[in-house]
Order: sequence, then C-alpha cells, then structure tokens
Amino acid sequence: MEDLSMLDDLDRGVIHALHIDGRAPFSRIAAALGVSTQTVARRYRRLRAEAGLRVVGLAESRQAGQTQWMIRLTTTPATTQALAYSLARRPDTSWVKLVSGGTEIFTIVHAPHGVAVSRALLLRDIPRRAGITAVSAHCMLHSYLGGPTAWRGIAQALSDRQQAQLRPAREPATAPFPAPAAPVHDPSVASVREPAKAPPRATADAPTREPATPAGRRAPARADRDLLDALRRDGRASYAELAAATGWSQATVARHLTDLRSRGTVFFDVEIDPALLGATTQALLWMAVAPARLDHVATTLAGHPELAVVAATTGPTNLLAQALCADPAELHHYLTRRLGALDGIHTLETAPILHTIKAAGSLDPAVARTPLRSVP
Repeated sequence: MEDLSMLDDLDRGVIHALHIDGRAPFSRIAAALGVSTQTVARRYRRLRAEAGLRVVGLAESRQAGQTQWMIRLTTTPATTQALAYSLARRPDTSWVKLVSGGTEIFTIVHAPHGVAVSRALLLRDIPRRAGITAVSAHCMLHSYLGGPTAWRGIAQALSDRQQAQLRPAREPATAPFPAPAAPVHDPSVASVREPAKAPPRATADAPTREPATPAGRRAPARADRDLLDALRRDGRASYAELAAATGWSQATVARHLTDLRSRGTVFFDVEIDPALLGATTQALLWMAVAPARLDHVATTLAGHPELAVVAATTGPTNLLAQALCADPAELHHYLTRRLGALDGIHTLETAPILHTIKAAGSLDPAVARTPLRSVP
C-alpha cells in the first residue's frame, strides 16, 4: 500500500467496518473480511499514519442538549487561514472549512440549547483587526443526512452478510468485556477487570447527573463530558484511557459507554480524506426551497449518493447539503441533471470546499501545533 492515492479493497473494507462499529475488535473485523487479525491491525495503523484515518466518538446533539449553528465568515485574503486555525482550536467548533475563493470560512458551533450564537461563539472575542468583513449564522433545524448516517462512498465495500457480522451486539451493560487474545494492540478490547481498588472518587461507580436543561433534557454530567471529550480525540481509546479521563473504574466506563451507545446518545464516525475514496471535488450547496416542499426535497436529496450531508436551516437559504463528486464535471452533472429536476428549489449557491482544517472530532494535535501567521 505504498500509493495511498488509490485504496485497495481491503483498505475500503477496514474503513467500512469501522464505520459500522468504530470500536469493533480487530479480530471481529478480520473474521468478517476473511483475513488475519494482524493484517487488519497493520492496515489500520498504516491508514492512520498515512491517510489520516481516525475514529471519533460523538454525541448526538439533540440528546446532548446542544444546538448546532452554521457560521459563514467572509474575511480578507491575508487573514483567512490564521482566523480559521484559531476557530479550529476552539472546543465548541467542528467542520472548520475554507470555501469559495479562499476568503470564506465555514464552521459549525455547538451551543447549549437556549444560548444565543453570539454568546456561544463569542464573536466579540475575535478582534476587528482579524479582517472579518461579513458574518451570517444559520441554526440547524433538522438533519436529514449526516452524523450517524454515512456518506455512501464510505460504505460500499462490504456485503450485507459482512455488515451483519460487524454490527454491535446489543449486550447488557453488565456483559463481560474480554481481554485481547493476541498481542496485537487493539484499544477497543482492552481488559476491564476491576483493579484491586477503585479510583478514590465519588463518581467512580455511580455517574451523577446535573440539573435538567430548559428544554427538559438533562445536561451531561462532568464525567460524561470528560468521556465525550476523550472519545472525540480518539474513538478507539482503551477503557484504561477512558477511566483515567473520567475518574471512573474501567468496568464502569464500559457499562456506561454501552448504555450511551444503546440509547443513541453516542455514535462513532470515521474521518478520512474523501479524495482517497474518489471524491476529489467537494462543495457546500446553499438552497432556498419553498417551505411546503422543504421536507420532500430534503428527503429526496438524502437518498442521493453524491451527498454526505443534508440539513434544514434558518436564514434566506433554508437547506444545506455537502456534495462529494469525482471531479468538477460530475458535480456539474449532478447540479444540472439531478438537482435541476426537483421542483421547489428557487435558488442555489455552490461554494467549493478548498480545505478542511477540522472535521467532526477534536482538532488533530499535529494541526493544533501549526503556527499561525500573524494577523494584522
């Protein structure tokens, strides 16, 4: 696998398997793919090191009591990158992208329900000298495609039988979690046997909850937030690492994570450059759709293989989609033949994605250390 510009069938199988279950043991992936556990481990390590593959654990926004705001910032050319990296370093942002002609930044800000985006993003913290010339904020109202539902380009490698083998079993929270049978490092199957003494912390075996949010949903407890932060950095972190992050015992972490997954509060996503899967042209599509047709149009778009995200938003454009196409010609064909055939779309703005600095998970440590250009 010296040339990662072309992934082979096994690479794609590993990626698809991790989408189905981001914490699946390498042994289970190997059994589904018909190869050895060591082969899967080697491919995973190579994909991580050379293709930027990462599994991240994410909270379902609604259940986590969060609202997602989509922010468009227009900047002067000299300040765009410095501002984008500054936004990417914030813990409340995801999807930091340079779009259009390189003078626009797109990002998603995650704010607690009821908190205005001006407070959530703290735009007043971004000085005027940063070169921002325009700002618009759009609240996400409903997601039709994205999040736990993968872009189809990442989920085409495995047969129905293989996918069934890999789907997480609905185990009870008290089910045992065996240690790995082979010396190959596989964080997702680390032993969770109780140590002689549990960590000296009140929350070790009984995670507490904080008061309910104004919307009636319970805000995550501090240890829950610590767990989610750790999973955003590495969705395959071992139970020992998650226990260290939360102060719980390993067995408590295992039970609690199983419970969060079974309730759909936490899901796992796979981050990898879509170009390696053949999608070299990416674009954000901002559409104004007649309200009476919005649900029909959005549901139809969610079935299009060219799209990875479809979401209803507030603002003069009320539907956003992300297109992933093989090349500009394929994007043109999609816009004119498929979107053009739908009734109800009044206007369409296409904003090419030039570079993704931060995806859904925490900022990659290597990117976080990237020095910023000085901002006048």
